Amino acid sequence: MAGFPGVYEEPADLALQQERHYQLLSELQGLVKDLPSSCQQRLSYTILSDLALALIDGTVFEIVQGLLEIQHLTEKNLYNQRLQLHGEHRALKQDLLRRHKEAMQSCKPHNVQILKAAQQRELEALEQRIKDEQRMMDEKIVLELDQKVVDQQSTLEKAGVSGFYITTNPQELTLQMNLLELIRKLQQKESKLGNSFN
Repeated sequence: MAGFPGVYEEPADLALQQERHYQLLSELQGLVKDLPSSCQQRLSYTILSDLALALIDGTVFEIVQGLLEIQHLTEKNLYNQRLQLHGEHRALKQDLLRRHKEAMQSCKPHNVQILKAAQQRELEALEQRIKDEQRMMDEKIVLELDQKVVDQQSTLEKAGVSGFYITTNPQELTLQMNLLELIRKLQQKESKLGNSFN
């Protein structure tokens, strides 16, 4: 047997993996108790056991952490884009109102009503443009965030994490969000304990 290194190590490795699996499963079962009862019912022993198996080597923790960082950067970027658009709109409106005021000051009395009507139309047109641009920005934000969800689902499905696949079903999305929350809480618990994932 001397020519086969690892033959004697395998049962020990398996035993360690099995022990780690039971430990993770136990911790997951404890964390599930904090979820709403409707979610608890959907997280079967099999799903939790499969999730614990996927978490054994720590790779899924790293994947989830990376996905969260990407999500936070995306949300921050989209928020900043929306703030910038809002600032541009505010500046446009202030500029228009300033020009209207200047025009009104230099207007001849007999043209005031005509000027007011023209300015009102101009203001309404600008407000409609602002409303349209904000709606388009909000739609862009929703589409981008939806795409991030699809990317996360696909990544976790490819990593073999039970319960993850591409879906838009609200119940399944809620289940996936709860699974992500369990992974995140378990990761925090593990890092506080200083456990090695290997």
